[in-house]
Amino acid sequence: MDVNLEYYRVFYYVVKTGSFSQAAQELCISQPAVSQTIKQLESQLGGSLFLRLPRGIQLTREGEVLYSYVSQGYEYLMLAEKKVREMQNLETGEIRIGASDMTMEFYLLPHLERFHKQFPKVHIQVSNAPTPVTIQTLRSGKIDFGVISEPIETGKGFKTVAVGELQDILVAGKDFFGGEFIEPANISPQELIRYPIIMLEEGTSTRKYVNWYFSEQGIRLKPELELATSNLIVKLAIRGMGIGCVMKGFAEPYLRSGELKEVPLSPSIPPRKMLIAIHEHLPLSVAGAKFLEMLEIEI
Repeated sequence: MDVNLEYYRVFYYVVKTGSFSQAAQELCISQPAVSQTIKQLESQLGGSLFLRLPRGIQLTREGEVLYSYVSQGYEYLMLAEKKVREMQNLETGEIRIGASDMTMEFYLLPHLERFHKQFPKVHIQVSNAPTPVTIQTLRSGKIDFGVISEPIETGKGFKTVAVGELQDILVAGKDFFGGEFIEPANISPQELIRYPIIMLEEGTSTRKYVNWYFSEQGIRLKPELELATSNLIVKLAIRGMGIGCVMKGFAEPYLRSGELKEVPLSPSIPPRKMLIAIHEHLPLSVAGAKFLEMLEIEI
């Protein structure tokens, strides 16, 4: 049986208001239109829904059963509409972002703080993972967008926008070279083979980029230590465990304090871009679109 859902809406308001005339006012239609709709609903269901009494209307037993279900369904629909409006107005909702430790710390954090202050009821979910994993997560539609770093292989269907630049450097503890630190432009990539090197483990965009750089110089470094985070690389370099290869932002506090020294590499590792990646064929959440608007990213 295919009953027009509008019939149930009219039926709901007739019961809720207790009269055909009040229902007509609520629905902004005429009373005859209400009466006709109820007749059509009764005809399609094959039974009377109301008893017409001198002092008003009363539900039949069939009408009571129908209303017990219609009221639940209609009120859930109204609740759903309310929730959607709240999401549209950013009174609720969720934003899902993918980011690595590096892009989170050196780009995303202040923007998340600003967004949260402006829309405190929007839930922010950040999936913390290396760039290759973030791209896979974006491809599957589990996040609204990713904040990633070069090099990347997104394939078709993705849009990327550059939002910053990253510089990879080499660092060592202040006493690593016997207390007399080498002068600028004094070490070549080939000379690094003599020293223990600390790098991020394979599977990260940073490691892939640094591998590319050394490959261009005609060498392949075999790190003494391969670690999961840049912070660990910095800590071990401070303790003299080797020369660490790390994004400059992670090392800057220790470079300023003198605990670390930058190892001058010639030619230096070229800078690379930090990007926001969006899946062009999957819709953004309202909150996700607003966040990108705040970042002045054109979708």
